[in-house]
Amino acid sequence: MPDGVLDELDRKILAHYQRDTRISVEKLGAEVGLSAAAVHRRLKRLRDDGVIEAEIAVIAPAAVGLPLTCIVEIDLDREGTSELDGFAERMRGCPAVQQCFYVTGQFDFIAIVVVADMAAYDAFTRAYLLADANVKSFTTHVAFSRIKTGLALAIQAG
Repeated sequence: MPDGVLDELDRKILAHYQRDTRISVEKLGAEVGLSAAAVHRRLKRLRDDGVIEAEIAVIAPAAVGLPLTCIVEIDLDREGTSELDGFAERMRGCPAVQQCFYVTGQFDFIAIVVVADMAAYDAFTRAYLLADANVKSFTTHVAFSRIKTGLALAIQAG
């Protein structure tokens, strides 16, 4: 992979593999026109190079007692490097935060928070937002339903 560029076969492998990481290398090879050994080598290289960041199970939140998703827009008072890094680190360390983005625009961060109920969300806001003197304000949007979720990318081959 010279200069971090993915070739067409890498992209084909990734397009299939991101939808089902349990696919056998034999079947994946048949899908993209490579031997199982070649697919195995490419997957190893893609993992080693950090292109494949993780291979995880996607779990239905309601099935494990976490049916409430809140999208939270967070505005900080001070936006120095240490304040931004500190807030980001606290979000990374919070189990209820499924995703968090440092963004442009009216707010500094947008967090996706998944909890059991409003009491759990209130506990999150008290511990991570209201207790942080640098959080100027936050706005919460409660999701009525999950229309589309996931991390799959629209990978174009060649």
